[in-house]
Amino acid sequence: MKQKKCRNCKELFTPYQPLAVVCSYECSIELSKARMETKKAKAWAKEKKERKESLKTNSDYVRELQAIFNMYIRLRDKHKGCISCGKSLLGKYDAGHMYSCGSYPELRFNESNVHGQCVHCNQHLHGNLLEYNDRILERIGAIKLSNLNWLKNIPRKYTIEELKELKEVYKQKIKEL
Repeated sequence: MKQKKCRNCKELFTPYQPLAVVCSYECSIELSKARMETKKAKAWAKEKKERKESLKTNSDYVRELQAIFNMYIRLRDKHKGCISCGKSLLGKYDAGHMYSCGSYPELRFNESNVHGQCVHCNQHLHGNLLEYNDRILERIGAIKLSNLNWLKNIPRKYTIEELKELKEVYKQKIKEL
């Protein structure tokens, strides 16, 4: 028979049967112990992930979805320019909300309310998009703008299931872009 390399000690050996993968009983025992440890580690990692998932709160899901949603907005508006000043969006730029998340949480994940905005306009000029109605009207139209004005007065609390679903939707939209 042709010599093989032992899977445990890596030494060459002549197999005592055709399907042998180890050189001795000692190596066989060590190899099976190592495989059991690997299985235990994988099982623990899976259990730990499930435990962490079960401990998440609504705000944790909102935070995760916000990051994915902002990434989608940045990709969507990549070539459109800053909604406030009109400059092209190069390097780092934000997903600026026309109506802020703090004042209008019901519009946090509304695509008509969020647009690509340069860091200077969003963070230093407080991202006030209402002053730039011409660009807003051009980008989303009068109907969507009036819908936003109407929706901002309707309270909305997202459930964890809705947040999970939205997270998957925006992950899929990112893949499509």
